[in-house]
Amino acid sequence: MIFHIVSGACGFVGRHTVKQLLKRTTDYIIMIDDLSVGTHPSTWLPEFSSKKLKDVEIIGKEERLFYWQADFRKFLRKIQENSNWLMDEYGLNVEIGDAFHFAAIVGGRAKIEGDPMAVALDLSIDAEFFNWIAKAKPHRVLYPSSSAAYPISMQTENENAALKESDINIDGYTFGMPDLTYGWTKMTGEFLAKIAARHYGIPIVCIRPFSGYGEDQDLSYPVPAIARRAAKKEDPFEVWGSGKQGRDFVHIDDIMDCMFLAMDKISDGTAINIGSGKLTSFLDLIKLFSRFAEYTPIIKPLLDKPVGVHSRYCDMNFVKERLGWLPKISLEDGMKRVYDAALENLKREK
Repeated sequence: MIFHIVSGACGFVGRHTVKQLLKRTTDYIIMIDDLSVGTHPSTWLPEFSSKKLKDVEIIGKEERLFYWQADFRKFLRKIQENSNWLMDEYGLNVEIGDAFHFAAIVGGRAKIEGDPMAVALDLSIDAEFFNWIAKAKPHRVLYPSSSAAYPISMQTENENAALKESDINIDGYTFGMPDLTYGWTKMTGEFLAKIAARHYGIPIVCIRPFSGYGEDQDLSYPVPAIARRAAKKEDPFEVWGSGKQGRDFVHIDDIMDCMFLAMDKISDGTAINIGSGKLTSFLDLIKLFSRFAEYTPIIKPLLDKPVGVHSRYCDMNFVKERLGWLPKISLEDGMKRVYDAALENLKREK
């Protein structure tokens, strides 16, 4: 029985990955998440049903989903202490298929800047994951890095450029300063991915998503929060910082599309960008959502709030040449989906 493993399965990207695996394969899926950030599968899987097998939930009519609510590190320790643990404890004859590693301490800018030492725990989670794959030899591995790994010196108001994969040289002698502890952990993860591929023969690819968004994203992230405030027609409309800082927004459906294609085409630990290649300021984003809401609010800058780098967007030429891929969902179409979802959520709350 082939089981794909998804850590952090109940977070934003993790749950979309689970849904894609259900569509793309007929295999079984092991989901691990402690729900410190994500939400229980009953909130996002259609026609949810489950039964218990000790501390595991077996989900769905086809019983293809096996969910452990636990810290991923505890799961890894169990499976490494006894390689037959899943059989001995649950009667599951498991062949590890693909491994998707989304378990991480992460959140919006307030979390990244406000509690950087907690974010550094990602080093512990990643180290245990890479140690496990070196022994378990999954069929393929997806390691999600981040645009935060790029040098912040290239993302200032005066000095900024479309970020290329080659701007992080894992095999070189010098590195640019990444974005706080989150950026450091992701750059370290990319280095471990290269080691996993070269020294242990693990087929692995790293992705660097830029500002991913979607209809079901948590309100701690800026896009759904801004959409909700526009749907409520807030006036004045508060924006963190001046609002002139910009990001490269890419819809979660495009991230999934590119991610699975990359797993088919890349196996040597190479990291790729996933973005639109376009810079959009938060002021422009507010204007777009305000147009959807058909009003023109006064913008109120909150200059005491954390804002991160001034300009972060990517160059997609390497991905276009290597994979023949570009995003399909335009900024306007994607943000309209988010706005419509925000309106529906507000209606249900009344």
